[in-house]
Amino acid sequence: MDSRSTSAISGISRLRRSRTALAAGAATLAASLLVAGATAGSANAAAPSAPSATPSGAATVPLSPSVRAELLREAGSTAVSTAKSLRLGAKEKLVVRDVVKDADGTTHTRYERTYAGLPVLGGDLIVHESATGASQGVDKATDADIEVGDTSAAIAPSGAERSALGAARAAGDKKAGAEDARKVIWAATGKPTLAYETVVTGVQKDGTPSKLHVITDADSGRKLYEFQAVENGTGTGQHNGKVTVGSVRSGSQWMLKDAPRGGHQTYNLKHAWEDTKKGSAFYDADNVWGNGKPTIAQTAAVDVHYGAAMTWDYYKYVLGRNGIKGNGKAAYSRVHYGDAYENAFWDDDCFCMTYGDGAGNKKPLTSLDVAGHEMSHGLTSATANLEYSGESGGLNEATSDIFGTAVEWYAKNAKDPGDYLIGEKIDINGDGTPLRYMDKPSKDGLSYDYWKSGVGDDDPHFTSGIANHFFYLLSEGSGRKVIGGVTYNSPTKDGRTVKGIGRAKAEKIWYKALTTYMTSTTNYAKARTATLKAAKALYGASSAEYKAVDNAWGGVNVK
Repeated sequence: MDSRSTSAISGISRLRRSRTALAAGAATLAASLLVAGATAGSANAAAPSAPSATPSGAATVPLSPSVRAELLREAGSTAVSTAKSLRLGAKEKLVVRDVVKDADGTTHTRYERTYAGLPVLGGDLIVHESATGASQGVDKATDADIEVGDTSAAIAPSGAERSALGAARAAGDKKAGAEDARKVIWAATGKPTLAYETVVTGVQKDGTPSKLHVITDADSGRKLYEFQAVENGTGTGQHNGKVTVGSVRSGSQWMLKDAPRGGHQTYNLKHAWEDTKKGSAFYDADNVWGNGKPTIAQTAAVDVHYGAAMTWDYYKYVLGRNGIKGNGKAAYSRVHYGDAYENAFWDDDCFCMTYGDGAGNKKPLTSLDVAGHEMSHGLTSATANLEYSGESGGLNEATSDIFGTAVEWYAKNAKDPGDYLIGEKIDINGDGTPLRYMDKPSKDGLSYDYWKSGVGDDDPHFTSGIANHFFYLLSEGSGRKVIGGVTYNSPTKDGRTVKGIGRAKAEKIWYKALTTYMTSTTNYAKARTATLKAAKALYGASSAEYKAVDNAWGGVNVK
């Protein structure tokens, strides 16, 4: 499947939008230097005192790039026989996309499907095998048989392109431009259908890049589905205080590059609106970066460079994952995007994170949970690839909130301590209140506490509340409590009492469910099944953890 089918630009939030609107959107150095002011630079960012082997309690084995590549090669070489064992149709082929390995040797291989050479959108599946090669089942994005009458389209690609472009321009995007439509099999909803996928690029009203994916029936021209892979938001950063950041020698200067963490680099877009630009590298004469204020460009760069480092370390030392894709390679970050741009986003196409400077170019979106949130969109894309629409969109957004929160707790930064509040350091409401609340999501006036029929029709930022609430209940339990100086009071739909199992276990359960059992079309009911499978694999079917997962889902009305 080419990059257009999995592309996603994912921001931290939406702002001032109606409840019914859908989402429109590291070699190692010898010296260690102090950081000036409220932010700091260091020649070698210190890794936490965690073992480099499999993290305690994690089921996933950290795979070296070479081992992972060999597992992928093996899976690719046996794709034909795997397809036969799954009794797929004669015109279907499997294309290996990812593989994870458990501590007991069990492998979970993720595949995309093609039909008569065409990509099958919503046809992904995960094959589970024991260390001995015995089948342990398969999880599919769709149970429907992939078959269409023929692959000859009644309408030309140009017709699908015009239709998609017209919709975008009618919505107010005057700079919209349609990429060449590609023929696909649409299987994510209902009966598999021959279709075209068109990506319309442009700019939204606030300057956010736009990538609208439009699925059109190839015979009737009727629009079957669409999703906007961009979400809008606003906020402020500069809350990390004195930190260490990775840098390397570059001639007589230092360059902001974290070699030990996959080579992550932060670039300066210098307020350009051009989304395709990489920007300029950051250099400094004394390796002392930033001053804690938005008056110099380095400050925002320090914040996001540090945030990316903490997220990388969390993935590695807690979850046992070697980078976003598990291949040891880092994404990159870009700061100072646009003029007074009030958003931050992840883009699969550039494999990068981008941050605006907020209102008046004085409030960059650079806090820890924002960085963790954006990088985690890349994690989701590399694993379950949850569609950013419907209930799977809410799960996608919640995954970033969950791991953004986890990174914040992991960093143990006194300037931004861990909590179950999302974006509490970015004052998007203008009154100091958080963007989202995990204990009772509806406190933001927009998000859902509980599942209900039709919830998938709303904005993923609001429907994410259900999974965020589940995660809080699973971690801490229901009722009133004070954690880290913050008061929480989490209710349940039917008044049941939920006993938490601790955040660390909840994080591992969600990660395993995401990487091992969830697919692109997973909805809330399937997420419940996936997390129960994860809890069973990690702790056993009769464990307190398994029972807590079931109970916490009941608390948010997912049964």
